Amino acid sequence: MTPGAPTRDGGSAAAARRTPRLTTPLFARLEAALAKVLELDRPADRLLSSYFRAHPGLGQGDRALVAETVYAVLRRRRLLEHRGAGAEPRRLALAALAHLGGYSVRALEGVATAAELRWLETLKGAERVSLPLAVACDLPDWIVERLRAWYPEDELLALARALQRTAPLDLRVNAARAGRDAVLAALHADAIAASPTPYSPFGIRVAGRPPLHRHRLFLDGMIEVQDEASQLVCLLLGVRRGEMVADFCAGAGGKSLALAAAMRSTGRVYAFDVSERRLAELQPRLARSGLSNVHPQRIASERDPRLQRLAGKIDRVLIDAPCSGLGTLRRNPDLKWRQRPESVAEMTRKQFAILAAAAALARPGGRLVYATCSLLAEENEAIVDAFLAAHPAFRAAPARAALAAQGIDVPAARENAERGEYLWLLPHVHGTDGFFAALLERAA
Repeated sequence: MTPGAPTRDGGSAAAARRTPRLTTPLFARLEAALAKVLELDRPADRLLSSYFRAHPGLGQGDRALVAETVYAVLRRRRLLEHRGAGAEPRRLALAALAHLGGYSVRALEGVATAAELRWLETLKGAERVSLPLAVACDLPDWIVERLRAWYPEDELLALARALQRTAPLDLRVNAARAGRDAVLAALHADAIAASPTPYSPFGIRVAGRPPLHRHRLFLDGMIEVQDEASQLVCLLLGVRRGEMVADFCAGAGGKSLALAAAMRSTGRVYAFDVSERRLAELQPRLARSGLSNVHPQRIASERDPRLQRLAGKIDRVLIDAPCSGLGTLRRNPDLKWRQRPESVAEMTRKQFAILAAAAALARPGGRLVYATCSLLAEENEAIVDAFLAAHPAFRAAPARAALAAQGIDVPAARENAERGEYLWLLPHVHGTDGFFAALLERAA
């Protein structure tokens, strides 16, 4: 994730302010790192981390320059290609530095050829030329086609431009250990700029990227990093003290911890996941939190026989389903280049199977939330509609009304009378990651 607020084209304002001197060896490192990331065979953050481990001689400032430029290319790749960069990592890196990173053409004289410098000069005039919609959105054509079915062009552009920006740093206060006002006061006392999030009563938004992983609030389990949209999805479930709750796709457990804290460490939260590695990441977080009601359990699949003993017994079930992740492009811009229509189609089959299996856990009168961080209807409304058609014991409940009953007033993202029961959280409306959530209730 790149630090600093983005510029209009999706670059980093921090880079524009610093513009450290670019040497030929540093540019060679940048070009090599970008080439590795553009292979797109693994997540960009992992590829960059691996590259930095292999090159320990890079200083902090040099690493920041490499990371910021790589992420600027991932965010605005179509724009750079449209303006003549092509697909070569070298030209993409040069264009990103000159067009998005705040470097003058003169500052690049030491690393660019004479022909490259002449080409970079032409980019200045190109800024005034209007762009095709898909280039302005900086999304693959197939994603633009799907989103155009839901959004008029002006709103689609607003959504896409919000996705090109760097996400803010959101924290969740561990309600079992601290209050938000006290945490804010402690952050301010340490000269960390922070403010309450607009909607979540437990959320804090921090300016910049302070090293919070070393802060006493983090080490004492009073705060966790969690986007406000993710916090709201947990609140939508409406957990109560003493209940039995299942987090069906727990991952590293961020939502499990939020649910457990809301229950004030009472009852039981089952954190189910198929990945031993992800569940292992939950253990130190759980230890810091001081919560005693979270029970991680690895399952082989959504059909694991061990789930049968809980069938019809769980009060609240959360399914944060595996998905394309296109709502998190502010954090993971590589996803738009790594996903394909075929991979989404395969994902939808898995999503329906997971929702059906998880729903079997809900007791009569119980509540279930199906959520994704996707923007695509086939991963969201289509899955829920198909599930409801096949499972008449369940009905959809108005999601925003359920949050309003807790004093959380979330503005509607998309007015649609036929789909008013579902919840959308969108970066250009709410300042969060893109999330979809459906609140379902099982007949008593």
